[in-house]
Amino acid sequence: MSNQKALIGLFAGVAIGAALGVLFAPDKGSATRKKIKDKGNDLKNDVTSKYDDIVSAAQDKLDAVKSKFNDYTGKAERAVQNGADAVKQSV
Repeated sequence: MSNQKALIGLFAGVAIGAALGVLFAPDKGSATRKKIKDKGNDLKNDVTSKYDDIVSAAQDKLDAVKSKFNDYTGKAERAVQNGADAVKQSV
């Protein structure tokens, strides 16, 4: 199972459990609806926060890969230039 599917399953389980817990609580309808709304907002905020963390981590990794790529590209360019200079001097 991929991490994404496991994460979606976890969030779905938490949401369903919270909703069922609120629905079976012995409160008035208006209080129950407010609790459901509050729990939904909390879950939305948690998911948004986790998403932002994942995007930030992915961006950091992408930046590191770009940096390494640029380093290797620079080394390759210098090697080609040195080779070309050596050929020019030998001719």
